[in-house]
Amino acid sequence: MKIKKIETDFNKNLILKETDKIKYKKYSSHVEMDVINIYTDTSYQAFIGFGGAFTDASGYALSLLPSHKQDALMDEYFSDNNLNYTLCRLPIGSSDFSRNSYCYSNKKDLSDFSIDKDKEYIIPMVKKAQKINNNILFLSSPWSPPGFMKNTKIRILGGKLLDKYKNTYAEYLLKYINSYKNEGIDINFMTIQNEPNALQIWESCLYSPQEEIEFATKYLYPKLKEYNISTRLLIWDHNKEKLYSRSKQELSNNDVLDAISGIAFHLYSGGHFENIELTHQKFPDKLLIHTEGCTGYSHFNKNDEIHNGEIYGHDIIGDLNAGVNGYIDWNLILDYTGGPNHKKNFCNSPIMINESHTDYIKNLTFYYIAHFSKYIKSGAKRIAFSRYSTDIEITCFKNPDDSVIIVLMNKFGFDKKYSICLNNDIVFSDNLSAHSIVTYIIND
Repeated sequence: MKIKKIETDFNKNLILKETDKIKYKKYSSHVEMDVINIYTDTSYQAFIGFGGAFTDASGYALSLLPSHKQDALMDEYFSDNNLNYTLCRLPIGSSDFSRNSYCYSNKKDLSDFSIDKDKEYIIPMVKKAQKINNNILFLSSPWSPPGFMKNTKIRILGGKLLDKYKNTYAEYLLKYINSYKNEGIDINFMTIQNEPNALQIWESCLYSPQEEIEFATKYLYPKLKEYNISTRLLIWDHNKEKLYSRSKQELSNNDVLDAISGIAFHLYSGGHFENIELTHQKFPDKLLIHTEGCTGYSHFNKNDEIHNGEIYGHDIIGDLNAGVNGYIDWNLILDYTGGPNHKKNFCNSPIMINESHTDYIKNLTFYYIAHFSKYIKSGAKRIAFSRYSTDIEITCFKNPDDSVIIVLMNKFGFDKKYSICLNNDIVFSDNLSAHSIVTYIIND
């Protein structure tokens, strides 16, 4: 058996530090204290993959770099030796992280429909990623219908989709799917609306539970079936604190279950991991996908970097253990200001372009994500564990090649020692430093 350890400890200048000098021994009944048990014979959900969002802002920020740096940056995300991203998000039309607000059509008959705006920066960036990994799955989300379809006549500040345009809007979304397919990009999943409960100063549209499920099942899903389009629909796409209650409201009727493949959600209102568990218990056949999360913009400094990394680590571990099937970060890349953003709603991304546009900066969040995405492969299944202390956060998976992946994180200011016992068979002991994260790869 081989055990490899990968450690990131910002205070010790350790970044994905690898060692294979982990000694193990046969389990003894005398090993009782400070134990973490791993049970590979008890498994849970299958995992699709990790990823981020191809926004207009990300594509533009990437274009600022010299060509060879663009290639190197994309390799950081999409090669299987790096973050190994396999599930990514696309905005349908503009989002707040666009240089300006736009949609694909402004005519009631959609005769002017065009994705040319996406061809400036988003689609070229996607094609760069596909050259590295041609198996990426894509999930798309609209921030707003075209203004003429809404009661407010504008794409920002909420508003509602008018009844008389629901069929036209469903056709609009099908045109989007087909236009991207013509570019060699299959839209595997689509959410009905980004943050349908939020009136934002940027592109937004409000849907009650009844309005969202009605549009999904009476307008969009029938058209997907009519034209034999395999894109799968997800509801909600908003924060976790209402994940369970919203899902119950929208999926209470058995007649709608076939139309909806899963539920999407964001991190911004806190953990609420229990809501993921409750939703999975209530709807065990539905996918649960984290579709957006980020940290607020801050210049690179030690305290912010560790705090932001631990926000990601805590949320990923909590979501995985609660039953998620996929985890998508927000912007893949931003410029040094945390943009561009046409509403100045700046934030961090794992990779940012430096001020002179000559190179890129990998924030600590990049490496925290790597501790999961680099090693937990598509098709992996979460496996069971027990731990002696909640001071250590943990998740573990078994990959399709039978390798076991264990991720431990310590977000406290003190070290924690432990012994990992695998299947009541072998055991090894180690120490988790304050404010560090480690990944173990066990191959039998």
